[in-house]
Amino acid sequence: MVSAMYLKKGAKGAILAGMLVLTSCSSTTFLYNRLDFLLPWYLGKYVSLQREQKQELDRLLRPYLAWHRSEELPQYLLVVQEVETSLDGDLSAQQIGNIAAQFEEAWFRLEAKTVDWMLVLGAMLSDKQISRFLDKLQEKQEEYEKEYLSRSDDEYFEEAYKDLRDSTQDYIGRLSKNQISLLQAAAGRLDRSDDIWLQERAIWIERLGAILTNRAEGWQQQVLDALTERDETVSEQYTQAIERNSQEIFSVLAQVLNERSEKQDQRLRRKLKNLRDDIQTLIDQT
Repeated sequence: MVSAMYLKKGAKGAILAGMLVLTSCSSTTFLYNRLDFLLPWYLGKYVSLQREQKQELDRLLRPYLAWHRSEELPQYLLVVQEVETSLDGDLSAQQIGNIAAQFEEAWFRLEAKTVDWMLVLGAMLSDKQISRFLDKLQEKQEEYEKEYLSRSDDEYFEEAYKDLRDSTQDYIGRLSKNQISLLQAAAGRLDRSDDIWLQERAIWIERLGAILTNRAEGWQQQVLDALTERDETVSEQYTQAIERNSQEIFSVLAQVLNERSEKQDQRLRRKLKNLRDDIQTLIDQT
């Protein structure tokens, strides 16, 4: 059920992937160690669980979190180390794209594992809970449509620029005038994709709703099949928009990072070291 949110929001999704997705803040290890609390809280935003269901969720989360700590975190560590090494020379758009692709693959692995225990939990939900879950998804869809589609093109591109600027500054600090100009120009070249994303999301909610409303025999496999086939059913227009936007963002990130000052370089390397240390600490706790 979590997978209903799988579609990326264009530019913001790409920049988050490009800038490592994970946040290298002092609370990384604390937050990670509280996933057993945070994940049920997130689910609770969509479904109110009964005590027995919460207990089952706790049971399902234990092997899930153990898998992530023992198998996924070491792979994250290798990617962060790869990023640190790449900073010793000029970065290319292809290098940044490759890094983003590795985190995207990690997301798909995480999603696949999440679906496993969510389907088990889904079998325990009442028809009323399923109905409420689908209503919540539809409410969120309507909120997104109101928030995003009401924007003018100028507002859309300004927000895309701000997302790029804020995400980049978080890693390298205050930007130079030329770095800002590069990001503004790149944001202006992005394809507007919020309407396409919302159309795809609406289609997915409808498809998921049709499966979950009845939960006929074999419904779990139907959900898995729908997830497997989603790449074949996503519109070519959406795929092309995401691809073009991603390439634009990878290119401008390479330009901005290659122009970083000594102070920006130190900040970036410090952020990456903190992230690497946090991940290693979590691995050592396995």
